[in-house]
Amino acid sequence: MNRRAQFLEVLGIPAEWVPRRLAEASVEVETKVEVATVAVAEVEVEVAMPAPAAPPRSVVIEALSPQPAVQDEAALARDAAIAAMDWAALEAAVAQCTACGLSDSRTNTVLGVGDRRAEWMLVGEAPGENEDLQGEPFVGQAGKLLDNMLGALGLARDRNVFIANVLKCRPPGNRNPEPEEVAHCEPFLRRQIALIRPKVIVVLGRFAAQSLLRSTTPIGKLRGTVHQYEGIPVVVTYHPAYLLRTLTDKARAWEDLCLAREVHDRAGAEA
Repeated sequence: MNRRAQFLEVLGIPAEWVPRRLAEASVEVETKVEVATVAVAEVEVEVAMPAPAAPPRSVVIEALSPQPAVQDEAALARDAAIAAMDWAALEAAVAQCTACGLSDSRTNTVLGVGDRRAEWMLVGEAPGENEDLQGEPFVGQAGKLLDNMLGALGLARDRNVFIANVLKCRPPGNRNPEPEEVAHCEPFLRRQIALIRPKVIVVLGRFAAQSLLRSTTPIGKLRGTVHQYEGIPVVVTYHPAYLLRTLTDKARAWEDLCLAREVHDRAGAEA
């Protein structure tokens, strides 16, 4: 039995069900935006006596802006501190983080799991209910499916793989991450990647892909292409939770993992 057949078997897809590989059609949608122009009438006003001079605009702006500037400096200082952390300091910082409101509702922070010298790194979106309770990413049914996917490649979460999320705390009700939450948590993920320096990163799901790649492109157009993050090749695929609901895309997920394996092997040959 070949590796593809083994992969589809662990995903529960009968051999006769597997469709032939289909080329995804890319459809470009053009949106026309009409911009309304507003004519501004010039009005002449006669003043009998000169009015008191208004304070210079620059002075008013300066009076309103110090607080954002202080906040920006604080954020830069925080990012710089995280960027210099070793694993012990990073783990402590994540556990004690109160930078956003997610710290109020979490049970556990979820730093990540796996080999900290791994050649493969998998990045998901955020912890769910089970992850919040156990403090480990990708447990429950989605985690079992991910383990099966890794097993089909000869990998395991405790062997040459590190698994992390963009967010380290669970959003209430498993809602989508807010931009502010992502902004506070991303320095932790960036430091993890810098410490591990994997040969390939596999991004799982739309939010993780758009966050890591700084893109608003739909996941269907991001997959099938090798992207780059800080010089590290990135392959995008579907989130395991999505695959549990959408059986037809499991074969495409296998194609993505095969692409990641090719990228990994190529990186190893060039090293």
